[in-house]
Amino acid sequence: MATHKIAVLPGDGIGPEIVEQGIKVLKALEPVLGCEFLLEYADIGGAALEHGKPPLPEETLKLCLDADAVYLGAVGDYKWDNIEPERRPEQGLLQLRKAMELYANLRPVKAYQPLLHASTLKPEIIDGIDIMVVRELTGGLYFGKPRMKEPHEAFDTMRYTKPEVERIAKVAFAQAQKRGKNLCSVDKANVLASSQLWRETVEEVAKAHPDVSLTHMYVDNAAMQLIRNPKQFDVILTENTFGDILSDEASMLTGSLGMLASASIGEHHRAMYEPSHGSAPKYAGQNKVNPIATIMSAAMMLDYSFGYAQAAQWIDDAVLSTLKAGIRTYDIAEPGASITGTSQIGDEIAKRVSKPVATGG
Repeated sequence: MATHKIAVLPGDGIGPEIVEQGIKVLKALEPVLGCEFLLEYADIGGAALEHGKPPLPEETLKLCLDADAVYLGAVGDYKWDNIEPERRPEQGLLQLRKAMELYANLRPVKAYQPLLHASTLKPEIIDGIDIMVVRELTGGLYFGKPRMKEPHEAFDTMRYTKPEVERIAKVAFAQAQKRGKNLCSVDKANVLASSQLWRETVEEVAKAHPDVSLTHMYVDNAAMQLIRNPKQFDVILTENTFGDILSDEASMLTGSLGMLASASIGEHHRAMYEPSHGSAPKYAGQNKVNPIATIMSAAMMLDYSFGYAQAAQWIDDAVLSTLKAGIRTYDIAEPGASITGTSQIGDEIAKRVSKPVATGG
């Protein structure tokens, strides 16, 4: 029997309850796949601070580096807002990404037919959207040095090297080759020197991928086009800060940030899977929030880290079946519709994903 070691980091706020639903689905698949998922839990972010530890404890980092994949809930809580910046919970996540060399963040944006009503856009605008946002994850403003904050002045540095842009561009072109062979690179090359390097480097990488159509778009226009005509996009490649903003915007095309999964991949076959939303501490423990993004992040884990592409599709099918049955959390429910809790959604998807046992696939 194959075994897969997963470092589970529930984190803060709603993190523990949404991760629990993803684990249910993974466990439901063990007899289908003939494997075992070995789960080892550790603290990160505010959960670590609560125990008097730094936001990324040494034992957590070691567990993650030794695991076959990392499964994360969410990090952050309002009660830590006023502590020194280097000890905030979010630093744990940034440090982990850097230590694991997770430079590529993949965020799929897909419109499910039963949820076309949930978007604020007209159904005909979003029906059929299927976008992959490829975000550079370990460079740019979030990691650039120098940086400074004083009472009346502050600055951050947006810095990229050519090798950093090359490696993320190669990931994006590989994604495009598996999809619609259209890649839109987003930058601000009319203003920023880092974006000029970005564009020049992406064009060089494009020469090795003649089957992929490459276009460029300024980030402000890209933000508008995502709302105006999202179906024009196949793969979007962009740097860290722009990707953070654009992928959250794109998530609302699906009706809720609770639908947006993500995979962060890097060197040495390391990868971490997490929903793209935050920790939403005001909803913690209420059995209210949408766990689908976290469950679909587990599906990405099965595909990218463990090679179970068919099982990933089974999870997607189970999510669609659940939505077709009218089962909804509050964020994606029609006005007046009955609302289902977090754990019940997890139960329903786990039940449906185990169907291949009975049907033979």
